[in-house]
Amino acid sequence: MSEDLKGKVALITGANKGIGYEIARQLGSRSATVLVGARDIKRGEEAANKLRLNEIDARSVQLDVTDQKTIDSAAKQIESEFGKLDILVNNAGIASDGDAYGGKLRLPPSQVDIETLRHTYETNVFGVFAIIKTLLPLLKKSTAGRIVNLSSGLGSLTQNSDPNYEFANAKSLAYNSSKTAVNAITVLLAAELKDTSIKVNAADPGFTATDLNQHQGYRTVEQGAIPTGGYAGAAVRLATLPDDGSSGGFFDEDGVVPW
Repeated sequence: MSEDLKGKVALITGANKGIGYEIARQLGSRSATVLVGARDIKRGEEAANKLRLNEIDARSVQLDVTDQKTIDSAAKQIESEFGKLDILVNNAGIASDGDAYGGKLRLPPSQVDIETLRHTYETNVFGVFAIIKTLLPLLKKSTAGRIVNLSSGLGSLTQNSDPNYEFANAKSLAYNSSKTAVNAITVLLAAELKDTSIKVNAADPGFTATDLNQHQGYRTVEQGAIPTGGYAGAAVRLATLPDDGSSGGFFDEDGVVPW
């Protein structure tokens, strides 16, 4: 087991399964203390136990990104136990308007119910901001804070407007636009924090097989967490950037993703 992250504390939201769990596993395998954020404390503890069986220092944290009380409680727990937070990975997300990559439940943009849009934004946008806003004081106590927001290529306006884009037909209004908003949050926060040691980036894990797309993705969660080629700019890479690493960017395994 590598020890290059020894002494680092990492919180991953939605980490009891899928990409979130794999990000936690990979950070933990490099000796970071990983906090498994999960809405269901039982599932979070089960995931943490599974990680501990692999000699990873994992703790479960009850965390619903749409419930400020649980966010405040998590912040108090982290402050009490560690006094800081080094890595925050905003992984929790939903696709309320059906499979974001074009499943049978996907509706044309004009037919999406306003409540579906609100519901999606509560988790994918407002939840991301609420987590960052509450935990930023703890990140500022780190010597090298890292914030990684899980986005999607479907949030790229450039790619959405390209008829030759691989997923050009996947026009899921709620999901796609929520990830576009996450990208905006990333850019604006990175600008605000440019004179600090905190780096903020967005990661596109690619079409990864998870519950969000009914496991139709052709990438494994291992690949979604940390790519094998190119710039390697997905979640784990961005969570462990050196001091001279990028901030305010949007990356996948091939490098920069266009806004």
